[in-house]
Amino acid sequence: MISFKNVTVAGSGVLGYQIAFQTAFHGFEVTVYDINDEALSKAKAKFKILSEAFINDLHVTQEQLDAAFQRLRYSSDLATAVKDADLVIEAVPENPEIKIDFYQKLATLAPQKTIFATNSSTMLPSQFATYTGRPSQFVALHFANEIWKHNTGEVMKHADTSDDTFQAVLEFAKQIGMVALPIYKEQPGYIVNSLLVPLLSAGMDLWIRDIADIETIDKTWMVATGAPLGPFGILDVVGITTAYNINKMAADKTQDPVKLKIVETLKSEFIDKGRLGVATGKGFYTYPNPSYRNEDFLK
Repeated sequence: MISFKNVTVAGSGVLGYQIAFQTAFHGFEVTVYDINDEALSKAKAKFKILSEAFINDLHVTQEQLDAAFQRLRYSSDLATAVKDADLVIEAVPENPEIKIDFYQKLATLAPQKTIFATNSSTMLPSQFATYTGRPSQFVALHFANEIWKHNTGEVMKHADTSDDTFQAVLEFAKQIGMVALPIYKEQPGYIVNSLLVPLLSAGMDLWIRDIADIETIDKTWMVATGAPLGPFGILDVVGITTAYNINKMAADKTQDPVKLKIVETLKSEFIDKGRLGVATGKGFYTYPNPSYRNEDFLK
């Protein structure tokens, strides 16, 4: 049975830094890779904030957190970051050209033993398998946001993934506190996003066509289903940049005028103005006290 000790997480964005900290917390040696030292400095700051969430939500001890921090390393040099890696989890931006470039570089630098896992939310592992140089050692491993609470670990094969790789990554998901969810065939969006993306798309469609305002759309969903967040509250957590990238791919493919308007609005009114969601304190709502948390929001 393949086992892992040294894990490299490539990309320290919305999910990358969470994956890295979760993995270190559960006893693995973790190297965080990002493109420059500025990005790594931001990751370190986010780890400090994340440790508070672990205390509040999981009731962990300071000793456990200190041990996790001791297991974290940082590098902006890819060769250094992966030289001892048993597993590389790729969490770089949701852009196929960026991912292809990353895997082409990674293939020449990682030891032959290293298994690669993509955390892509929207793209299939088969899109990148040949660029890895080791298709049988390549699989998808997808997490929900706030992974320490919403602890799904979706592990998805592509046609050439070996059974040993698949089973090893499923076991790894369990070892870092996830509910391991095997997906035997490629499915765009895995299970979670196959259910979630249509909801978010429907919400943005209603908003951009002026059917209803953001708060009304969210209120409707929350009241009708008992969900803690509506689609726009979820989008703020996911991050506006991710929403933009997903919609841009759909707009480029279909040239649908509604999708094109969504993309244009997300770019000009949100991304260009630094309104990227919870991470920046402002997206569709303002944080840390969004209006959907007000006592009378659902009335």
